[in-house]
Amino acid sequence: MSNKSCMILTAALLCSTLPAWSQGLPEGKGKELAAANCESCHTLLSRVGAGYALEGWRTVMRMMANHGVATPADQVAPLTEYLATAFPEKGKPAGVVIPGPTKISIKEWKAPTPGSRPHDPLAARDGSLWYTGQMANVLGRLNPKTGKIKEYPLKTPHSGPHGLMEDKDGNIWYTGNTGSLIGKLDPKTGAVTEYKTPEPGDPHTLIFDKSGILWFTMQNANRIGRLDPKTGEIKLLTPPTAKARPYGMALNSKGTLFVVEFGANKIAAVDPKTQEIREYTLPDAASRPRRLTITSDDIIWYSDFPRGYLGRLDPATGKVTEWQTPSGSKAEPYGISAINDIIWYSESGSTPNTVVRFDPKTAKFQSWAIPGGGNIVRNTSVTHDGNFMLANSLVNSVTLVTIKK
Repeated sequence: MSNKSCMILTAALLCSTLPAWSQGLPEGKGKELAAANCESCHTLLSRVGAGYALEGWRTVMRMMANHGVATPADQVAPLTEYLATAFPEKGKPAGVVIPGPTKISIKEWKAPTPGSRPHDPLAARDGSLWYTGQMANVLGRLNPKTGKIKEYPLKTPHSGPHGLMEDKDGNIWYTGNTGSLIGKLDPKTGAVTEYKTPEPGDPHTLIFDKSGILWFTMQNANRIGRLDPKTGEIKLLTPPTAKARPYGMALNSKGTLFVVEFGANKIAAVDPKTQEIREYTLPDAASRPRRLTITSDDIIWYSDFPRGYLGRLDPATGKVTEWQTPSGSKAEPYGISAINDIIWYSESGSTPNTVVRFDPKTAKFQSWAIPGGGNIVRNTSVTHDGNFMLANSLVNSVTLVTIKK
């Protein structure tokens, strides 16, 4: 198994064998299968987190199959059942539903490849809905009118497609999180162009600035990247804070790039012209902002993942205001977007995941449970007619939230 494959398998949970590591696994029928199939890249116990329900473990097994981890067919079912029994889902708060005046409808489409792990969504200008099939190494295009999905295979095997962005010509750009590359897909031909990063890393989120330069984050490498599509030149910047883990990105009305630093209680502002980086420190040392969005008044809104807060930062004054998310401190708010200056985001740690609406004028929440559980909404996008798109990793689907006007 290649190092790249091992990296993404580690991130996703399972792989192959080292029986000596089986010590400490819970007793039960299938323990030997777990020891023989789940411990070459890491110990199983270090990766189960809060566990999964049976269907979640089935999806994890499909993810591993997508990456060439060969489990004999007659072992898949008993191994999956052992994992679901030994490591059931636990410790997740119930998704809180808060009534309110806004009406929505929610529609879900399953990705055609099982275990593809849709990571990031993208609502394109032509009305199509895209997603990164991270574990299947594809980009998916959904026609929401017909429900038809087309998957585009990528060039580098196991490149780990992650973030998505559309350019002015309709090309779809993506980050290859484990391939250490930026990719461009021409939907008309299916042709893929790749740009390797100048140093190994994990390209994550990406966004175009007003001059057409593509910016991207590299979380674990602690870099913010700049790619000129005309020349293919890539330059990497380093945030002032060590291990800052730059993550989500957004652009304000003046063209300034804002980046949340998931490894610190900070948000960074990058001047695209001078490439200077300024950091804003959030008041709580435990804050770890994961995604952000910006309203028309250039106020920064961020999801504080580990603390369960929605945050507001005024870059002009540095003032921060925070609100506990409806499902509480373990709800893990994640993907976030602004639609007509209303904040919409997901709670990715609640059961089920929720869609949350927050009105900055009234400071009131409204929320809805996602049918089918939603598990796990990592990022969101906004359609050109003002609706809310989600990618749902563990249930292998994409979701469109239509907001009644």
